[in-house]
Amino acid sequence: MRVVIIGGGPAGMTAALSSRKNKDEVILLEKNSKLGRKLLITGKGRCNITSSLNMDEFIANVPGNGKFLYSAFQNFTNLDIINCLKQYGVSVKEERGHRIFPTSDKSLDVLNAFEKALKNNQVKIKFNCRVTKIVEENNKVKSVVYIDENGQTKTLLADKVILATGGKSYPQTGSTGDGYDIALKLGHTITQIKPSLVPLTTKETSLEICKSLQGLSLKNVAIKFIDEEKNKVIYKDFGEMLFTHFGVSGPTILSASAHLLRYKNINELLKNNKIKLNIDLKPALDQEKLNLRIQRDFEKEKNKEFKNSLNNLLPQKMIPIVVNISKINPEKQVNQVTKEERLQLISILKNFTITISGFRPIEEAIITAGGINIKEINPKTMESKLVQGLFFAGEIIDVDAYTGGFNLQIAYSTGYTAGMH
Repeated sequence: MRVVIIGGGPAGMTAALSSRKNKDEVILLEKNSKLGRKLLITGKGRCNITSSLNMDEFIANVPGNGKFLYSAFQNFTNLDIINCLKQYGVSVKEERGHRIFPTSDKSLDVLNAFEKALKNNQVKIKFNCRVTKIVEENNKVKSVVYIDENGQTKTLLADKVILATGGKSYPQTGSTGDGYDIALKLGHTITQIKPSLVPLTTKETSLEICKSLQGLSLKNVAIKFIDEEKNKVIYKDFGEMLFTHFGVSGPTILSASAHLLRYKNINELLKNNKIKLNIDLKPALDQEKLNLRIQRDFEKEKNKEFKNSLNNLLPQKMIPIVVNISKINPEKQVNQVTKEERLQLISILKNFTITISGFRPIEEAIITAGGINIKEINPKTMESKLVQGLFFAGEIIDVDAYTGGFNLQIAYSTGYTAGMH
């Protein structure tokens, strides 16, 4: 059987290795001059390979159609990818939040392992090939039409085609949505494409605050996103976040975005300034303990001006902002700060509030939400329900997860499943 795989990312590469187990002839078409360009930039260039959580817990971390992945996750687990990489010289380590990284902290080592595996398994790879369509006859795949590196249009006969072209996030890596057009021509439905795991924007006063804090990373903070209209907590998390020139980013914010984009009337709420981000800068201390802590600090700094008394409490960049919001006279001596003023300061530290105005564009998203409608795919095999011999793998499918290695695991698991059937 000849299997043609379109796309040389983690899903396509895993699908190729899986297909070779069946002794199929496997040809992988990649439109870039190299494999795995997006893989190289994952985890800030360190590659968050997967999560160490039990596979049963993965679905809870996939807000976008997680249950669809039940079979795929059982077919190829986090231990399977770890063992596969180990076979080709990549050892791994676990970090905060159950994240698994290569011990070397180099995503290139992960890609090199994949390339070695493909070579050892005699997968044929054609680079600089842009697929324009999949030809079907009597609802069965027949061939793949592509333009090669010399601009020549070629046709490749195929018994089975696996479409693993990714989504629309990070288009500079080759994820430009080509696969959606190919699938549409074959009668498939594409659900609405949105950015997921994407930084969030602010405006007006909140934007000024974020700009002045640009580059500041807060670790071990508790965040809450609130729908002010319903006085309801939409999402909460604990960990790291980052202030930017347009708003907020970082792991907790990116995961929150995956949740926010699915919230009812989110665009209207954002437009009307009804979505608030509350940051608890001191989550380890309740109000009473924080009050005692500040009193101790103030006792040590009693002859200093208020603006110079918060060095042990806050990052340097935040001090002028907090002082300004507190409306306490910056020049006031610490021993003259009233109890009411101190309680106001505590309230700010426990509820530092930013108004969220929107999402950054899909080009800046880590992952795409939306894609091939899962109702048109057999979850046990990843085969199209419309065209026999057509399979899907990875980000092109309408599934997406939080940060933490879950999206890469989706790529391996769906790729492996598509390849094995």
